[in-house]
Amino acid sequence: MRVNLSVAVVAMAEFPEYDWSERIKSLLLSSFFWGYVLTQVPAGPLARRFGGKVTILTGLSICSVLTILTPLCARLGGWQLLCAVRLVEGICQGLLFPSTHTVISAWVPPKERASLGNFTYAGNQFGTIIMLATSGLLVSIGDWPCIFYASGAVGCIWSVVYFLWGASSPADSKNISAEERELIELGQASERSAHAELPSHQQTTPWLSFFRSPAVLALVAVQSAYAYGFWTLLTQIPSYMKNILGKDIKANAVLSALPYTAMLVLSFLFAWLSKLMQRKDSISLSFNRKFFNSIGTWGPMCLLIALGYVPRHMDSLAVVLLTLTVGISSASHVGFLINHIDLSPNFAGILMGICNAIANLMSLAAPLLVGIVVTDKYDANQWRIVFFVAAGIYLAGNGLFLIFGRTSVQPWNDPPAKQHSNSASELEAQDGNEK
Repeated sequence: MRVNLSVAVVAMAEFPEYDWSERIKSLLLSSFFWGYVLTQVPAGPLARRFGGKVTILTGLSICSVLTILTPLCARLGGWQLLCAVRLVEGICQGLLFPSTHTVISAWVPPKERASLGNFTYAGNQFGTIIMLATSGLLVSIGDWPCIFYASGAVGCIWSVVYFLWGASSPADSKNISAEERELIELGQASERSAHAELPSHQQTTPWLSFFRSPAVLALVAVQSAYAYGFWTLLTQIPSYMKNILGKDIKANAVLSALPYTAMLVLSFLFAWLSKLMQRKDSISLSFNRKFFNSIGTWGPMCLLIALGYVPRHMDSLAVVLLTLTVGISSASHVGFLINHIDLSPNFAGILMGICNAIANLMSLAAPLLVGIVVTDKYDANQWRIVFFVAAGIYLAGNGLFLIFGRTSVQPWNDPPAKQHSNSASELEAQDGNEK
């Protein structure tokens, strides 16, 4: 649902009423992400208070219905109403990553986080591949509205399935055995304290501790660097390849889906390798996370620079490099992407919301920089400046993660309970009983 408009807008341009200018198209495509940033930080506390299942279902179900209504809104209100709809969809989907982190933290034992967390987030690539691969078929069946009807319908079906079988935590689930529930809870026991047993609304959220923690700040830096580099690749490289190398990959559905396919496949390979390394007592969890994160950031850093020097007649090599650059970045899925849960199982969703909000603001800066630097879209030297800036950000972000990143549960993961107005009388009564 996030990428369907970027696919559909090409087919919509064939109709005079939707033949919008590039400025309007940019507004439409960016409106989702402005809404998406707004709910990142509130999503974590909401998921802790009401349960990740509730916030995920709320966001996905509303977004699915709005997606189905998108063609009607475009007809009735033009690009202005469509822009508003996409903004609300972004607000709804902003709930998802922090809520998903909250659910993973509740469900997955520490040793399984890399593999099962990666399996969960691989859905991003899978959904994008399906959307790109089926868009042509959907348009041929019933024109561009079918793209929205299909993706919205799938979202509605998924929402019903998750309502019936999903659960915020093992304790809330009726679909697992007592043995499985006990296995999960024993696996997480080492990370829990007496305060962790309290309802989330009775725990004080240590906001200041988040921003004073070098490990959290390093996580913000590496997630922002990853987002900047990744969105530079996905939004600007197609323009570079078309204008500099004469290769229009956007016009080819297979070539468009190729980087995402590589990312999906390699993400499972890296998750398997991470789990294999985790079984060896000589390799620490910290080394595991930082090793794969370095592959996922510094690998694309080197390939991105190499991409800027590919000669025009070797456009196929450029496609290979682009595919590898995006694919190798999936190693970060078993690096920083799970690190929020390592640092604080109790507040993983909130940490994810903070990091993702800042990271998405960084990703919005990528096209702005291109607009400033690339004054002549046919000048390869100007594009190389863009690539070197992205490479430098990759280098700095992962460097900070290597130095300051941690994988141990932080002391502020177990905050004191909130003080209630009757706490003094309760203590007096307790003292009286002891006497």
